[in-house]
Amino acid sequence: MKLYVSERAPNPRRVQMFIAEKGITGIEELRVDINAHEHRAHPALARGPMARIPVLELDDGRVLGESRAICAYLEGLHPEPDLMGRDAAERAFIEMSDRHVEWYLMLPLAMAIRHQHPGLAVLEQPQFPDFGASQQVKAMESLHWLEAQLQRQPWVAGDRFTIADITAFCTIEFARLLKIKPGELGLAATQAWRDRVAARPSAK
Repeated sequence: MKLYVSERAPNPRRVQMFIAEKGITGIEELRVDINAHEHRAHPALARGPMARIPVLELDDGRVLGESRAICAYLEGLHPEPDLMGRDAAERAFIEMSDRHVEWYLMLPLAMAIRHQHPGLAVLEQPQFPDFGASQQVKAMESLHWLEAQLQRQPWVAGDRFTIADITAFCTIEFARLLKIKPGELGLAATQAWRDRVAARPSAK
C-alpha cells in the first residue's frame, strides 16, 4: 500500500500518527507538495473525487481518502492496539469525541489558518481574513470545551489514549501557525495533555 502525505498538513499527520501507534510497517509513504498543487495533477490522487490528501492507495489499485476512513480500514486490518473502541458503546463514545474535535475545533481552526495566514494564500484564493477571524473565535470556544473535558478525564475520549487524542493533538499543533498555545491561554489541562501526547514516539 502507498500513503500520500504532505509536510505540516494536519490530516496526513493524523494518519501517520495512527500508523505509528499501531506499529504498522510496509506502507510506502509518498510526499506530495500541496503548495505546488501536485495533489491536483498526481495520477493516483486525481482518481479521488476531491484530489486531496491523505490518500491510501490499496494493493488492488483502489484509492481510499478521508483520514478517519483510512484509520478505520487500518484498524480493521490491525485491531491491536485498539484505538477506536473495544465494543459498540466504547466505539460510539470515542467516535463522538473524535467528531467533536473534527467538526468544532479542527474545521474552524483550519478555516482560520487558511484565510488568515499569508503562507496559505497559495492554497486559499481568495482569502477572507474577516471570515478567518470569525472561525478563530469559534475554535477558541471549542478549545474551552476541550479544556473542560481534560479537567474531568486524562484523555479526550475517556481514560485511555485513542484516535480522538490523535485528532486533537494534530489540531493543536497546527494551531501554532496562528501562535495559539493552550498554556498561554490559561488552559492548563490542555497544555499538560498536549505535552504528554508530544512525548509519545508517534508524535515525532
